[in-house]
Amino acid sequence: MTSTTPSRGRRRAPTKMERAAGKAAALQKPRVILALLLLLGLTSVMLLDGYLRSEIGNDARVRDGAAYDKVPQKILDGGPLLTFTGGTAKTQSVPKKTIVLTFDDGPTPTWTPQILKVLDDNDIEATFFMVGSMVSRYPGVVKDLVDQGNEVGIHTFTHVDLSYQGTGRLQRELKQTQLALAGAAGITTTLFRAPYSSEINAVDNYSWPVYKEIGNLGYTSVFVDTDSDDWKKPGVSKIVQWATPKDNEGAVVLMHDAGGDRSETVKALDTYIKKMKAKGYSFTTVSGAMAKLNGAPNGAGRTGATGSGQAVEAGVGQTGAGAGAGVGALGEQPGGAQSAPGSGSTNSSSSKSSNKVNVEQSGQQKATGSTLYEGKALIYAVAVAEWVLPLLSWLLLVVGISVMGRFGMMLILARRHYRQRNRKRGKGGKFSWGPTVTRPVTVIVPAYNEKECIANTLHSLAQSTHPIEIIVVDDGSTDGTKEIAESLGLPNVRVIRQENAGKPAALNNGVRNASYDIVVMMDGDTVFEPDAVHQLVQPFADPGIGAVAGNAKVGNRNTVIGAWQHIEYVMGFNLDRRMYDLLRCMPTIPGAIGAFRRDAVLEVGGMSEDTLAEDTDITIAMHRAGWRVVYQEHARAWTEAPSSLKQLWSQRYRWSYGTMQALWKHRKSLTDKGPSGRFGRIGMPLVVIFQIVTPVLAPLIDVFTVYSMIFVDFWASLLAWLAVLVVQLVCAAYAFRLDREKYRYLAMLPLQQLAYRQMMYLVLIHSSVTALTGGRLRWQKLKRTGEVGTAAGVS
Repeated sequence: MTSTTPSRGRRRAPTKMERAAGKAAALQKPRVILALLLLLGLTSVMLLDGYLRSEIGNDARVRDGAAYDKVPQKILDGGPLLTFTGGTAKTQSVPKKTIVLTFDDGPTPTWTPQILKVLDDNDIEATFFMVGSMVSRYPGVVKDLVDQGNEVGIHTFTHVDLSYQGTGRLQRELKQTQLALAGAAGITTTLFRAPYSSEINAVDNYSWPVYKEIGNLGYTSVFVDTDSDDWKKPGVSKIVQWATPKDNEGAVVLMHDAGGDRSETVKALDTYIKKMKAKGYSFTTVSGAMAKLNGAPNGAGRTGATGSGQAVEAGVGQTGAGAGAGVGALGEQPGGAQSAPGSGSTNSSSSKSSNKVNVEQSGQQKATGSTLYEGKALIYAVAVAEWVLPLLSWLLLVVGISVMGRFGMMLILARRHYRQRNRKRGKGGKFSWGPTVTRPVTVIVPAYNEKECIANTLHSLAQSTHPIEIIVVDDGSTDGTKEIAESLGLPNVRVIRQENAGKPAALNNGVRNASYDIVVMMDGDTVFEPDAVHQLVQPFADPGIGAVAGNAKVGNRNTVIGAWQHIEYVMGFNLDRRMYDLLRCMPTIPGAIGAFRRDAVLEVGGMSEDTLAEDTDITIAMHRAGWRVVYQEHARAWTEAPSSLKQLWSQRYRWSYGTMQALWKHRKSLTDKGPSGRFGRIGMPLVVIFQIVTPVLAPLIDVFTVYSMIFVDFWASLLAWLAVLVVQLVCAAYAFRLDREKYRYLAMLPLQQLAYRQMMYLVLIHSSVTALTGGRLRWQKLKRTGEVGTAAGVS
């Protein structure tokens, strides 16, 4: 029997979704790019943070006990200030009764400010050799330090032993630290101290070439005369004792403002300063000492071993005047200034300036031009990483708890659901929906270009053990679907032809033409088992039930993509739906197999075109209208899942975006009372958390895992990942057991976690971006092959 829905004389006005189709199609590509950029940004932030914390590119090797026969003896016997002027190496010593206080490894927000307060209280300045990664993380501390009149030097960016590194790494360490200083305090510096260095007599055959190269770039290398060994935490008195020079000699004194608990250093510092001042010592910075040595008032001091500032090696290379270090050309200061290291000049005044701060800070230059802007960009990028990573860590914790909580809920509630439905004795007796439902029902088959599948679909319905009326609603097919359905000559089949209007319109057309009070809805590519309809309608023995979700199964499961979806379907329907059923907040009746009371469908306005997930939309509407929605696991239908990644992306993109639309449409249920409020305050949060928020944030687990495997601890990270995989495997195996599925498909689960799940992440992120940017999607027709035949043939 065939009937045709009459059409008006004029062309049908397009729906809202059709009007937006052209615009939506044009906007999809940018949204995919934006979704990918979000993941790229996340990865970049993690890499930057890992580099700052020396998790990436970290080289913990420290050289010790190497030969020094290639180092000139006069250098080994010289003072702690090493410069290269005119290609000649020269060492100088601090004038008598002069202390140059230096602090290594900072800054830190805890100890550096305390040390600055002690210095300020005693009206002295010091030189801080800073690690670039720490500078970029705590720029405010650096700015306060410089504003107070103290001096800064470079201690590399990642605190690495440069004797193991090549020229490229050396220049990167210097350049990045210069940029960090420029961004933090607007300055660059010509002072340098190598990590793990001490007195100049410790220079060996491996580090000497490094110092020559650094000197050729215009830097002054600063060693120590007296090491307080405060890092050993020996106590205040020992720190003071070990930091005191012998015989009224001048000294470069080493302390630390980072690297651990420095409370002893802070306490010892005030005692030390007062003690040395009482002995007649003066305090200055490295630049202040060099200004005295190079002719400033009271600048007479000894250099080298004799106090004369000897030149001990020539021909090592001509240097320019400034630091540069991979930031600008050799001999040019990063900020554009030109000054000789140690000359005591600044970009704004000479060494003869009466301004003490200028003399004390003359190793610094004002950063200008690209160096300044690149430095600020670095500081901003690090600030973002410092803010984002803790947030991501908390989100990772939330995701982990949500994932494990979901698994726990699914296992507990699914088991309880299974035991209730399969109860044969005990309290309440054998489970039953009520009197057996035997009256005829209407099966609605919406079809659009389903020539490959429609015959199999209708033949499976013809074998139904329950009396049914079949209505095929042909939604303007152009491939002969209507003709195929009619040519089969099956009994109780009506074919209704309508202009192409979409699946919701086709289903509504079928509901209007249904002869019976219960309607079963399915997809045009689905194959029902013979007793599927009978099992599906039994819950309607309870007059409070308005809709029933069936058990959709993947028919084409013998491919990799099909097997992945098969695992997903079994877990989703068997565990998720059992959980939701027990909580009375079923969110979706699958389009492949679902049944409704006809009056209930009409009561809620039918299948809506407001969203792309009309099945989720009407399910929520049923809850809000006071109807109960349940899951009937024994009603099985076989559907053809997408067979290519492109089709899978399109399908899941539409599903996830449609779910978001439906949740937003029914958001008022959060504040409703009665059944609507129950779903809004129980079902909706669960769907949002488990189907949107957790999957959107789930890439954090994989990103952190990969990051940890590469840069932190491979085996520990691998074991953690395997532990989560085992939990998932247990859940999947239990779901397969409940559905009596073959366990061999679970062999694809590890690969699913490595490939399929990541694709689903991107799909959901893409959908979220589309929702947030206000995009709309058009209907997407999947290509069918008709490979799902009879149910028996599949299983």
